[in-house]
Amino acid sequence: MITKGWDWEKNKDNYWLIPDNDVYFLSDHFKKLGYKKILDLGVGLGRHSIFFAKNGFDVSGIDISDFAVERLQKISQENNLNIDVVRANMMDLPFADNLFDVVFSFNVIYHTDTKGFQTVLSEIKRVLKPGGEFYFTMISKNSWTFSSPEAPTRRIDENSIYIDGKESEKDVPHFYVNLEDIKNLFSNDFEFIAPIKEIETTEILSDGNFKEFSRHFVLHLKKK
Repeated sequence: MITKGWDWEKNKDNYWLIPDNDVYFLSDHFKKLGYKKILDLGVGLGRHSIFFAKNGFDVSGIDISDFAVERLQKISQENNLNIDVVRANMMDLPFADNLFDVVFSFNVIYHTDTKGFQTVLSEIKRVLKPGGEFYFTMISKNSWTFSSPEAPTRRIDENSIYIDGKESEKDVPHFYVNLEDIKNLFSNDFEFIAPIKEIETTEILSDGNFKEFSRHFVLHLKKK
């Protein structure tokens, strides 16, 4: 099983400081359901943990990066936010069974190989309450990085690759899925409570043109 976190000290993209638009809807949705305890699995630079804490949720967070954890701990203390963040591997979550109302994980849990993903998913199911919700992204096999022979990648297994080129993602594995994979991975233990979205990320080339870089599935499930 392979897992490795981003080197956040080398990140130069402000994208990772801004909460995704979906969290505004999710915050209202979770409040209406009476949910309180949220696990932000892979806090990164803290954008979503900070948002949820400022909106009254009891937030726990993990990241494998010392830099990410120390940064969020400092922000939390300075702003008196209810965020308990610890350094941990997503394959061995340091939490009790059935603890969280919500597991939220944005562009994180696919950073492993095929075997590792099975372990990550097992841990998420363990810590999420029955009836709790799981909101997350998976990277699509329709992505240029997975489907094009021209992509700067190294193969790990039939579903997983390394993407060369970005210093912050050096030797970080990526596990890819298609719709059939999603059905096989999640249908037994979760129900799908929202339509699956597939969104495209593009990069700007040196000549000013745009090129598709990756596609992600956005999934919103409920634990049976």
